[in-house]
Amino acid sequence: MTDARVAQRGKGLLRTFNDAKMLSAADVHVALRLGTLAGEHDEPVLLATALAVRAVRSGSVCLELNKIRDFPVEEIWTGDDADEGAEPIDTATLPWPDEAAVAAGLRASPLVLGGPNGPLRPLRLVESPEGELLYLDRYFRQEQTVRKLLDERAQTHPDVDEVRLREDLDALFRENGAPTRAPDRQRLAAAVAATHCTSVLAGGPGTGKTHTVARVLALLAGQSGERLRVGLAAPTGKAAARLQESVAAQTNAIDPETKTDLAAMTLHRMLGWRPGGKYRYNAGNHLPYDVIVVDETSMVSLTMMCRLLEAVRPDTRMVLVGDPDQLASVDAGAVLADLVARPATGAENPVLARVVGADLAAPGNDDEPALRGEDRDRLRGGVVRLSRGRRFNATIGRLADAVRDGLPDEVIAILRAGGDAVSFVGPDDWDAVRGDVVATSAAVTAAALAGNAAAALKQSESHRLLCAHRGGQYGVSWWARRSMEWVSEASGHALDPSRWYPGQPLLVTANDHDTKIYNGDTGVVVRRADGELVAAFARGDEPFLLHPSRLAAVQTVYAMTIHRSQGSQYDTVSVVVPGEESSLLTRELLYTAITRAQNHVRIIGTEESVRAGVSKQVLRASGLQLAEVRSV
Repeated sequence: MTDARVAQRGKGLLRTFNDAKMLSAADVHVALRLGTLAGEHDEPVLLATALAVRAVRSGSVCLELNKIRDFPVEEIWTGDDADEGAEPIDTATLPWPDEAAVAAGLRASPLVLGGPNGPLRPLRLVESPEGELLYLDRYFRQEQTVRKLLDERAQTHPDVDEVRLREDLDALFRENGAPTRAPDRQRLAAAVAATHCTSVLAGGPGTGKTHTVARVLALLAGQSGERLRVGLAAPTGKAAARLQESVAAQTNAIDPETKTDLAAMTLHRMLGWRPGGKYRYNAGNHLPYDVIVVDETSMVSLTMMCRLLEAVRPDTRMVLVGDPDQLASVDAGAVLADLVARPATGAENPVLARVVGADLAAPGNDDEPALRGEDRDRLRGGVVRLSRGRRFNATIGRLADAVRDGLPDEVIAILRAGGDAVSFVGPDDWDAVRGDVVATSAAVTAAALAGNAAAALKQSESHRLLCAHRGGQYGVSWWARRSMEWVSEASGHALDPSRWYPGQPLLVTANDHDTKIYNGDTGVVVRRADGELVAAFARGDEPFLLHPSRLAAVQTVYAMTIHRSQGSQYDTVSVVVPGEESSLLTRELLYTAITRAQNHVRIIGTEESVRAGVSKQVLRASGLQLAEVRSV
């Protein structure tokens, strides 16, 4: 039987690298097709083309020519469908072409320069301080558009009423009846958003991002003197729903008399997506908002950020919110991380220094560190990183920081020390996780049988089992089956996920705007007093109920991928760490999983796997974080 992962038309280097599991069949076919159309037959150039295609599929925007040997083996060969017993590939033994020769070939290639066969020019070779970068033309143009529009927005600052701004900041940021003590990065972030056309509010879970956003909106409303047109958006329906609830709750906390009618939506809906990949709002038809807030910006791809910036009016305030250290978009680009890392291009706004000078100059304290030189430099670009965690246990915070900073020894030391907040067990030690799975299911089922939807939903967030993979021994499917066996044995009732039952945990897998249920939403099946079964989902103070038959795409969830868990919080999280050979095991994956826990995080795996994950960072090649790139 023909292996679909092997490109049968591939010859020479392309076939060698395909057989060695460095390229997929799709990569090879695209490179061969482009080569045929442009009249390019040089093997190293075609190999670089295939690697550029693969780079985009892997999340990068471009291919770093001086790092082509650092590519990991293709995920389709190492993930859920990997060959059993297959030996790891030693990529160093492959016939890698000389990087200088590849670059020279590309400089003369019709794929880069165009040729006699027509205007086709699918590749861009770019010079940068980090070395030469190879782009697919589409992504180069998108990146340049994002760079140009952001730089243009950074050249001017909006007019503000300094006296009113200072008064409102003092009124909105108070503690025990007095203004919060300096330095308060939340107050600083709000002032930056009020004094810059584009601001980036970066921070991990529990650092008060939504708390700050609500106050930013209050500040801007005070500056405007009239009702602002505010657009709230997020990359997913689940994130948009949470944003809307959180902003409403924070707005009510600021002024209980205020009833916000702000509605959040996905970025696709905000831009007016139409069949064929077109959008109602674009460079020629701008969005009507005065202020746009985008939450979970780490999940926004380069393509979507390009479309958004093109559609935003030059005078619209943009506030980009998210955690640059967690998992990035599944599509190409790590825009939020790039914006935080890139050199500031705008001039320092003197108004900011006059309004929050105390925060800029204050020494650090137990709550907030003092602003360093790099923090001050970021301010010119409208970027503020919140650092004070308020949501989860301090030990979990230290563990997350150690993972984020790539400190494997410190991570292992924290895990080995254990305590109330952290535990570390071997891959075959299931007693504790079994206890949590069974106890959570029992509590959820009891509330569901009593018809208490709110209690069932609250109990469902007491524990979550997270996995890196979907299949295999470290995957969701395997652990979900095991969890259902544990629950069945403990309850004495065999669970049948093909039929609805009280206490059944649900995961929505597709957006349904008619029912206002979104991809990634989690819920519980509850029995009402009349005996009818309904699906309950958390929506503000009152659960949202509907008949399970109205759910278009839903599955029973006793375990979830770490990717799916983004934007959620649980009392206890059990993290199944895959083997150290896993291509998905990275620092960002572990950080995202750990920061889902509020009170306790359990790591299930080996020390070798944890060390491998902490030491391996997602490398998404991009030119956006650089001050300038130049096409050759």
